[in-house]
Amino acid sequence: MQNFMGMNGFQWFVGVVEDRQDPKYLGRVRVRCLGYHTENNDQLPSADLPWAHPMNPITSATVSGVGQTPLGVVEGTWVVGFFQDGAEAQQPIIIGTLPGSPDSLPVVGGAGFSDNVNAAYPKYKETDVNRLAVNDTNNPHGSLTLRSSVADRDMFVGRADFNAVDLQVANAEPEQLAADDGVNFSEPKTSYAAQYPHNHVYETEGGHIREYDDTVGAKRIHERHASGTGYEIDNEGTKITRVKKDNYDLVSADNYVHIKGDDSTTVDGGVRVFVNANAETNANYTIEVGANSNVNIQVNKGDVNLVTSDGNINMKSAKNIQMDAAQGVYIKAGTFSADIDGFWLEKVVGNNKKTGKKIDLN
Repeated sequence: MQNFMGMNGFQWFVGVVEDRQDPKYLGRVRVRCLGYHTENNDQLPSADLPWAHPMNPITSATVSGVGQTPLGVVEGTWVVGFFQDGAEAQQPIIIGTLPGSPDSLPVVGGAGFSDNVNAAYPKYKETDVNRLAVNDTNNPHGSLTLRSSVADRDMFVGRADFNAVDLQVANAEPEQLAADDGVNFSEPKTSYAAQYPHNHVYETEGGHIREYDDTVGAKRIHERHASGTGYEIDNEGTKITRVKKDNYDLVSADNYVHIKGDDSTTVDGGVRVFVNANAETNANYTIEVGANSNVNIQVNKGDVNLVTSDGNINMKSAKNIQMDAAQGVYIKAGTFSADIDGFWLEKVVGNNKKTGKKIDLN
């Protein structure tokens, strides 16, 4: 090689990517360079263009898979670079891409300096800068339109509600259990209010999006899968997470959650909690409620079942245990033992019938 990088001047080029299917998986692309290559595909097909190596930044090792994968450009991308073999111009290296504002769209079988094979890029005749960064209200990004609509947000979700109820206990005035009303909630609308040039956007050709928005008064972080699963953090630090399908949280050790406010969970289906799946000793399920609060359980239609397969059911109240059944109270036990320090008051409106062996009055 008689000519090489740095000898007899520095050979720059500007060109268009026409092929990125590198058989060696090095991230190389075929580039048609202005002033070096003709736009006539019959004279110089895309398959005969030299492979151009991409240059990664110093923050990327680019060795043994470490660092940023040197992929990202597509057919139709304008690039700038240099030839490491100088005037021979057979060993191009790409150092960057060039955004523009296309005045025409590619066609299959068209001239060179375009995506003439797939005619996929550019998609439209406007600035190549992402619409989320530009924020043209007359031409919004599709994902922004969806996130702002009611169709993609959960609206008026019901919360747990405990109805007030009069508790009629034996030989006493009715006692009312106060209601605990849960007001419906809705998923907040995106707080997007980006101002150019403060929103830093990365979007893949498949539709995955990442935003780091530094707009004053409207700072956000937003990451979104093409399916719509993603999260957004607004200027105040509120985080909205949406999962379009199933969600798995797997923790190999302990898990700690501290909620300083209230926790509202609404489940359209069932809830199953399995504690101590490994049958370890003293792996208890403990619920503690602080002072001045109640535990309310309301079943709108159905039963409350409490069963132990091998163990006792223990209840202890610092005050009273009160039960009010609209129909009957039925107890079946091997032994029924009552230890009453005060008095036993029994009021029977109907018949009072006892069966069995004789009653021993002591």
